[in-house]
Amino acid sequence: MTADASWLENMPEFYDRCLGPALFAPYASHLAGIAEAHAPESVLEVAAGTGVLTAELVRALPTARITATDLNAAMVAWAAHRVAGASWLVADAGCLAFPDGCFDLVVCQFGVMFFPDKPTAFAEAARVLRPDGRFLFTVWDSVDTSQFPAALVAALAEVIPADSPDFVVRIPHGYSDPGRIRRDVAAGGLTVESIERLVLRGSAPSARVVAEGFGYGTPLRFALQQRGDLVTLTDALAEQMTRQLGPGPVQSDLAGYLVSARLP
Repeated sequence: MTADASWLENMPEFYDRCLGPALFAPYASHLAGIAEAHAPESVLEVAAGTGVLTAELVRALPTARITATDLNAAMVAWAAHRVAGASWLVADAGCLAFPDGCFDLVVCQFGVMFFPDKPTAFAEAARVLRPDGRFLFTVWDSVDTSQFPAALVAALAEVIPADSPDFVVRIPHGYSDPGRIRRDVAAGGLTVESIERLVLRGSAPSARVVAEGFGYGTPLRFALQQRGDLVTLTDALAEQMTRQLGPGPVQSDLAGYLVSARLP
């Protein structure tokens, strides 16, 4: 596991508390509604993180068998306490230990960007799907289309101008080309039914909360630690983001793509 995909120590707590409502909750509610319309009996979630989507799936699909997985043991440990209605396992999306054709629906919210070999992960999703099953996943659009991460990137350029970390641009917002997504999904043996661009609204108590979520709760933390004191740099990022977004409660447009794929 590379540093770009690592969550250690107290990182899941910051990620869940600070970024869950700000970035992921709006999309989780939307995606769970689509999952509900498919009425699956068995659901696999890959790269489930701290269970923001999982909790919505449990509420939307009370009779479904939901299996939630993540590569990071710390994430799984945190999420298993947070969302008790799913079965939690540590699992690599590129090498799933499930039989062929055992799930009606595979879902992934903002996780595929972290997969080192996306076609292989898509092929695994195809393998575990039943013939009439679906694979639903979301990815972020480019960083400039979502105000919270855009403000963070601008703050990084101010605080660390000579060596600004590129994690946010390169990984979470680095897989935003629909053409590339279609090709990778096809290489994994699936057919894209639709790629829908969505703009939803996220909120946070303050810009500082968002800065702390990124600084303490994502792999950006490792890049900051290589460049100085983590607390000092995160405080500086929070100050810059507050100047951009304003004091008190803040809101952000969040732009992403919802992809629906099936077996051909």
